[in-house]
Amino acid sequence: MKKYLLLFALSVTTLTSCDQKTLDAVLNSSGVLSDADISKGLKQALEKGVDNSVTYLAKEGGYYQSVYKILLPAEAQMVTSKLRVIPGFGNLEEEVVKRINKAAEDAASKAGPIFLNAITQMTFADVRNILMGEKNAATNYLQRVTYAALYDEFKPVVVGSLNKFGALDYWGNAINSYNKIPFVDKVNPDLADHVTNNALKGLFALIEQKELGIRTDISQRTSDLLKKVFAKQD
Repeated sequence: MKKYLLLFALSVTTLTSCDQKTLDAVLNSSGVLSDADISKGLKQALEKGVDNSVTYLAKEGGYYQSVYKILLPAEAQMVTSKLRVIPGFGNLEEEVVKRINKAAEDAASKAGPIFLNAITQMTFADVRNILMGEKNAATNYLQRVTYAALYDEFKPVVVGSLNKFGALDYWGNAINSYNKIPFVDKVNPDLADHVTNNALKGLFALIEQKELGIRTDISQRTSDLLKKVFAKQD
């Protein structure tokens, strides 16, 4: 009996003196995922979803020809309806919408590094909460920790792109013409702010869709690690 107890004690001592990598290997050999594997798997999934979303929206027509198309704000639509009968402004709304969506597509490519930094900095507590959380827990996390930085990065690009495509001058001329109409309430909506916020809204909506896909569709788990990690939340 003493002999068996001694062997057991030696095995425990040997195991607890192993480095973390060895412990992970022992756990994995028995089918149990280590914290490192869970973290790696979730981050891998997030990076893939974010990269696909950014690439999709940054391409030509990514916003304009998709469900994430950015429309004019309500007060701007009031302007376009009034100016429709004035020569030179018959196609005002569609022309401005086309240009603001091009600006959003230009800005979308700036999102990748900001998302990657946020994903890299995630703690295991963040990973665990996301994995076992709501179906949009990862999207909510990314929105919470990246929105301000994304806005600051997007808006200058949006302004530059609006200028590049002539949208601000075009819109400015329309606003000036509208404000000269008797008895109308003067308007001057911040087009760049509107485009920036709606570009980010579309980006996070697409990321949420990608997140839902990998959580609910096993075929989207394209590696053994992703299959094992997301099996924990099924």
